[in-house]
Amino acid sequence: MRKLLPLFKHRFGPLLVLAFILCSLSLLTRIILLIWSWPNLDHNPLYLLGAFLIGFFYDLVVWGFFAIPVALYCWLMKDSWYQKKWQRIPLFVLFFLVTLILVVNVCAEIVFWDEFNVRYNFIAVDYLIYTTEVLGNIWESYNIPLIIGAVVLVVLLLLFLVRKKLVESQQSSMRFKKRTVFFLCFLLFPLAGYFLVNNRFKDISSNNYINELGGNGIYEFGSAFWNNEIDYNKFYITRNDTTNFAILRNMLQAPNAVFSSDPLSIERTIRSDSPEHKWNVVLISVESLSGDYLQRFGNKENITPYLDSLIPHGLWFDQFYASGTRTVRGLEALSLAIPPTPGQSIVRRPDNDDMFTMGSVLKGKGYDCHYIYGGNSFFDNMGKFFSNSSYTVLDKRDIPDSFVHHITAWGIDDEGALDYTIRQCDKSYAAGKLFFNHVMTVSNHRPYTYPEGRIDIPPSSQTIAGAVKYTDYAINKFLKDAQQKPWFNNTLFVIVADHCSKSAGKTDLPVNRYHIPCLIYAPQLVKPRIEGRLVSQIDLAPTILGLMNLSYTSRFFGYDINRLAPGKERVFISTYQDMGYIRDGKLVILSPQRRVKTFRPDFTTGANVPEKVSDSLVNEAISWYQGASFLYRSGWYKRVK
Repeated sequence: MRKLLPLFKHRFGPLLVLAFILCSLSLLTRIILLIWSWPNLDHNPLYLLGAFLIGFFYDLVVWGFFAIPVALYCWLMKDSWYQKKWQRIPLFVLFFLVTLILVVNVCAEIVFWDEFNVRYNFIAVDYLIYTTEVLGNIWESYNIPLIIGAVVLVVLLLLFLVRKKLVESQQSSMRFKKRTVFFLCFLLFPLAGYFLVNNRFKDISSNNYINELGGNGIYEFGSAFWNNEIDYNKFYITRNDTTNFAILRNMLQAPNAVFSSDPLSIERTIRSDSPEHKWNVVLISVESLSGDYLQRFGNKENITPYLDSLIPHGLWFDQFYASGTRTVRGLEALSLAIPPTPGQSIVRRPDNDDMFTMGSVLKGKGYDCHYIYGGNSFFDNMGKFFSNSSYTVLDKRDIPDSFVHHITAWGIDDEGALDYTIRQCDKSYAAGKLFFNHVMTVSNHRPYTYPEGRIDIPPSSQTIAGAVKYTDYAINKFLKDAQQKPWFNNTLFVIVADHCSKSAGKTDLPVNRYHIPCLIYAPQLVKPRIEGRLVSQIDLAPTILGLMNLSYTSRFFGYDINRLAPGKERVFISTYQDMGYIRDGKLVILSPQRRVKTFRPDFTTGANVPEKVSDSLVNEAISWYQGASFLYRSGWYKRVK
């Protein structure tokens, strides 16, 4: 350490001070997360040591980026100015701002880890963009004045501790030419970090907590921000497109499907052998409703009493799996019936207008199609996506105050949104129109508050159990109110989650963290039964249309599960980088750098045991994911005209 002390007196000594602050805070964060996640970690000392060493490497990479403004200041300020006492003011202001960001990041990382069990990802990027909902949510969930006071106090304490080392750099003199050479040499470090480093270096273990521990939240945030869409062909293992589509067409072949002549297409005509049913559809996609919240799957808290009671009276899917870990990924699967493509959900991408959706099929049949959201549909680009893809979007700005019982940063209570949905059903029925209303709930989201007096868990508890039970209550009230309507007996009610509340686990893509409930309820229309086969979230739209005996031209990747030959069932699970394909009790994971990993997944614990699988299964996984990316990027997943 003594050998380093003279370096603080160097003209660029503040860079070393910044490295000390950043690496110390990152180490503290890593230790806190280590303690927090201790029960879930692989306790192998080599892995733990590796996580900290690799973490230190990422910390230095992040330091390279944060040091750029400090290096600019040290380079551009001439000696006659830099050595003045008044120069301490801008130098300390600069360090105050940088240190403030770093301390706030420590708090944010701990909160984010508690919520999602991972470092920052696309969710954090979304949170930065949608500040109204997120800042409102934070204000409602935490004692912000106390936190701000504590953060400022910590920042001032850190600056007090390093004040002498910052001042020492002002005692050094360095000519502009020498400063320029030093600055340019320094720039090689952040440039190398940008072009040569990626967030996969940390993946040293099969235990995901170890890998996340070895990361750096700020670096992960930047990686997610820049990789909004990932070119499948550039980063993933590929096969010949013609071969891929031959596999896809074979997998999607059904007795009632006739494919087009284009070999690079999955377009097919679905022909019903009986009259179409003129049924209405209400699809309720429930925010963050994990399968393990239901008594059906072992929950003992009795927080979904109504949904559990409906299971014997509808078409229930026992093995139903979400495609991803975000609401937009769930909405993508439910509306587009397409496997996830690497990067951000298609709902969030720029070129996503006029897409082939469940809404476009039903609108072509004369239906009123609405997307109803209790929040602001600007969030996650929902409004733009649905309004440009055959839906009429109605959000909290359209819902009269008389329907509203409670408001959070995310929107109005589910009760109010579902009451408003009944009004839209009434309007369509009165106009002699069939209707398809897709409703997205919001109450099962932090701060987990809801109207008073509805359930036996007070809103003041602000627990996810209370929020889940309130949404269950709201759905119960909605269906009881709907039973009094003349259109009830002619309506399919579909209740499905968008994704699980927790997605991370000890392994890559823990399948149990994608298990969600799904029920189709229509006492006069659908015979109750339990569907025990694997069903993917992308299969729901074709299955609903199949129940209605609709004939249409399809570009869906999903199956009509009721017309599916035994043995073809499969599910897709993903993060924004890892694409998982499960069939026949085997899991194939496709990752960037053209990596392929294969496992035998445990559907109960989420553990993935490495196991060799057949080449044909790997090729199937590639064909689904490469095929979906091909059709989206080439514009062939647009609406059939």
